Amino acid sequence: MTELDRAAGRGLAHELVEALKAKILGGEIEPGRKLPAESSLMAEYAVSRTVVREAISRLQAAGLVETFQGRGSFVLAVPEPSPFSLPADRLRSHRDILDLLDFRLGLEVEAAGLAAQRRTEHQLKAIERALGDFRRAADNPAQAVEADYAFHLKVAAASGNHFFTELLGSLGPMMIMLPRTRLDAAYSYDDAAHFTRVTLEHENIHDAIARADAEAARAAARVHLANSRHRLQEG
Repeated sequence: MTELDRAAGRGLAHELVEALKAKILGGEIEPGRKLPAESSLMAEYAVSRTVVREAISRLQAAGLVETFQGRGSFVLAVPEPSPFSLPADRLRSHRDILDLLDFRLGLEVEAAGLAAQRRTEHQLKAIERALGDFRRAADNPAQAVEADYAFHLKVAAASGNHFFTELLGSLGPMMIMLPRTRLDAAYSYDDAAHFTRVTLEHENIHDAIARADAEAARAAARVHLANSRHRLQEG
């Protein structure tokens, strides 16, 4: 049995991802080879099936494995590092922040539609957990930013297209945080009415993905981001 670091506080799924990633990047599991079966990973690392599935989902989102129904998960060739990055210091003006939201509109609307078509039950649960974390962060703006970002990242991962995940991953929580610094206080997470509106917008995205309604998911994502842009434009 292989021991995971259970005291690190990062979660067993994270630790399992890191263990498997080390084997993949280190060449121990070569491209084209099949990952061990779920039952084997459960026994080797003493974790639940839920943890194994979450870890494999994250490896898929990172573009390290591909899963085929009934056949298992196979290791892909290690991708080259993405050259795309958007450091916070490049967003210097109000126009830059508006352009960032335009960029997100083009990216996340389609990601939400694909998520409705392709998401697994496990990925839907991950979106639900992120939504729940956001709801519980009503009194903690810093946590709300992290939970907001996690929600959008989980939707991107559920699209099944790792480029969406990589692009949002390169932006980080700053894609949520920086626009907030430009908004009037009435649009901050400290404002209960605003927080309720944003929560409802997130719920509409989740609900459409849960129903596998791609067009409704695109519409809900478009409304949410367009509302964010409108609020920023007014600010």
